[in-house]
Amino acid sequence: MWVMVFFDLPTETAKQRHAYTQFRKALIADGFEMYQFSIYMRHCPSKENAEVHIKRITASLPVEGRVCMMTITDKQFGEIKIFDGKAPTNSEIRSIQLDLF
Repeated sequence: MWVMVFFDLPTETAKQRHAYTQFRKALIADGFEMYQFSIYMRHCPSKENAEVHIKRITASLPVEGRVCMMTITDKQFGEIKIFDGKAPTNSEIRSIQLDLF
């Protein structure tokens, strides 16, 4: 399961820039990686674990701006089509996942 966080935060004043920085640092501290500007994602082994991270990020939401969170399955994520210009690129994202053999 993947948790994706999309955000559009104001950065016009010093206080807004500070709130933006604090939110971004909270995402990174919780294991999220930047997918695109203002889009961060994290792999979670289960829906329950994803809910834990969603609650953690919800607790660090800034006062202003828009934040959206979405969960998708590994299969759905694997079907994402990514293009760099008109050329397709590899959609592989490195995830920290333990494989047991």
